Amino acid sequence: NGALAETVYMCQPPGYVDVQLPDHVCLLKRSLYGLKQAPRAWFNRLHTFLLSVGFKASKTDVSLFYYSRGSACVYLLV
Repeated sequence: NGALAETVYMCQPPGYVDVQLPDHVCLLKRSLYGLKQAPRAWFNRLHTFLLSVGFKASKTDVSLFYYSRGSACVYLLV
């Protein structure tokens, strides 16, 4: 869903500045491309999805997920 874990404010973007309130800032409810929190929000969303479809997270490497069914194994390194 792209929700942020912490509170993030940003300046009004150029071309969208409210002329009556030019010093106001925007409260972000979701991550934006280029925002330093965006990769973490993306990874949290991916992590949640992978666990929901049966992958397990490695206990030793946070970027490694694995899935096994019968004799088949899938390893996903993000």
